[in-house]
Parts: sequence; C-alpha cells; structure tokens
Amino acid sequence: MQQAQTSTQKEKVGIGAWIALIVLILVLSGAFRTADGPIKVLDFTNLSGTFGQIGDTGANLIGSGGTGAKDGFMAGFNLIPAVMFFCGLLGVFEQLGAFKASDILFRPLLRPLLGIPGKCGIAFISSFTGSDVAAVMTRELYESGDITDDERTIFVAYQYAGSACINNTITGGAPLVAICPVALGPCILIMVLCKLIGANVVRIILRLRRKKA
Repeated sequence: MQQAQTSTQKEKVGIGAWIALIVLILVLSGAFRTADGPIKVLDFTNLSGTFGQIGDTGANLIGSGGTGAKDGFMAGFNLIPAVMFFCGLLGVFEQLGAFKASDILFRPLLRPLLGIPGKCGIAFISSFTGSDVAAVMTRELYESGDITDDERTIFVAYQYAGSACINNTITGGAPLVAICPVALGPCILIMVLCKLIGANVVRIILRLRRKKA
C-alpha cells in the first residue's frame, strides 16, 4: 500500500514540469527553425549557432571537397559544441521535471508501439531532426537505469534506420522534392512507418531469444 502511494506521488508533476516539457519539445522539434524574429530561439539548431559558415557558399568548419580521415574527423569535431550545449540544456530541463512529464505523456504511445518507457519520449521527438542529440539522450537513459539493454537495442534500431528523417529529407532530399510524384508529408510518414516496422522486428527477435534462453 505504501509502495503504491509512493509511486503515485512520484508520478505527480506540477505545471512547471509540463511547461518545461512543451518548451523542450518545441526546441527539439525544428518547428521554429525557419522562424523570424525572437521566436527563432525556440529551435535547437538556431541556439547552437552558425559559426563557420561563409556567405552563401554553404561552406562551414568541415570545409568542402575533402575526403578521407581528415574529413571524417572534422565532421565529428563539428558535433562537439552542439552535443555539449545539449547536455547542459538537458540537465536544466531534467531539474525542471520535463522527464517526469514525458514519462506520463508518452507512456501510452511508446509502450505499445516500441515496447519502451515514456521517458524515451523526448529522445523520440528529437530523433526526427537530429541523430546525435537522440543518441546522447538514449545513452543517458541507459546509464541512469531508465531503460534496459533490450529496450535500448529496440530504440536504437528505430533511430538508426532513416536517421533524422525530417531534417535529412528536407535538406538532403530537397533537389528531389520538385520531381517527386509524392508530396513530402507522405514520404516522411512512409519512412516513420518503416522505422517502426524495423524496430518491432528487432523487438520480436529479442523476445524469441529470451524465450529460448
């Protein structure tokens, strides 16, 4: 009886936690990436900054036309500032109770869809626009004991296929949008559906392995 009361108290979150969750989802969703005015600070990419960009040529810190180990190193090095900034941002929103609100909000969705807890909801949202941020969050969830090894495997299977599908489709696939006979929205929905199917295939395999063991 006492354990039930304790768990109920843990699940109760205040209005501040829900506001923090809404703000964090907006920041990671990319909804305000192309916004004008002060509201554009509600996007993680805008908050990370555009250091290294040169005019309209599209060049950045990574450079252009490079190949080999140097190009790969600079690509990885370019992620460090954004990941460091996100880790600090994550700590702030965790203290505000955003993770507790996320667990309550996303539990009815993620548990039947992927078999993972609701605390993965923020990483689930961020995986649509960025693979590096979602990867950091998944690692944090596993190391803190919020998800098991099997749940991490299922979640990684979902993220890895069609990584950052919205961001990569809009940016990398922009030249194909004009000639594609299907609208952009259905293309993204098909990718998300395939990601869910792939993750559940891994989920079934893990379940069968547990039964054999």
